Amino acid sequence: MKNIFKLNYLLFAVLTLFVFTACEEDEAAPEEENEVEVFTDVKLVFTPAGGGASVEATAQDPDGAGVQELVVKDEIKLQSGTTYTLTMVIENCLESPCELMNEEIEEEAGEHQFFFAFTDGAFTDPTGNGNVDNASDPINYVDTDASGNPVGLTSTWTAGNPTTSAFFTVRLQHQPDVKTATSGANDGDTDFELQFRLTIE
Repeated sequence: MKNIFKLNYLLFAVLTLFVFTACEEDEAAPEEENEVEVFTDVKLVFTPAGGGASVEATAQDPDGAGVQELVVKDEIKLQSGTTYTLTMVIENCLESPCELMNEEIEEEAGEHQFFFAFTDGAFTDPTGNGNVDNASDPINYVDTDASGNPVGLTSTWTAGNPTTSAFFTVRLQHQPDVKTATSGANDGDTDFELQFRLTIE
């Protein structure tokens, strides 16, 4: 009888130790959280260098994290020969009030970059057709990450000759462990890509 009691006690002690160790391992190694960025509202704000009213163009996602994508709501109308500072305003309006996602992009600047494409000749500065097709093509980035690589929340543009048939595309790439001085628009994952009609008067 004493032997059975000792055996039961020994089994109980081993089981308790096993459960305690398993709990400790679970606490020591929590599952990694992979937070998904949600962008419901994107606004392009072109502010004239010499003063005057800003030009705004927006895109909205009607169902947030659902199946629908951002939908462009406006065209961009700029004045020929005018230099503008373009500021990106990105929000998650599933939150109340809307959460400004610019701050998260700034905090993770080493993982994000905006790329641009536009009708050739639409701008006199930068020239060309943007850097979506070739990352080394000129874009006037104002902001950079800690390594000196461009981000693109702010950039400058000088409108070219009048046109009613141009386009302007902005693409945000998420590039964790990928972004370098030479990484391009196809490196990493695309957070969004928006094409606006561009009119220059």
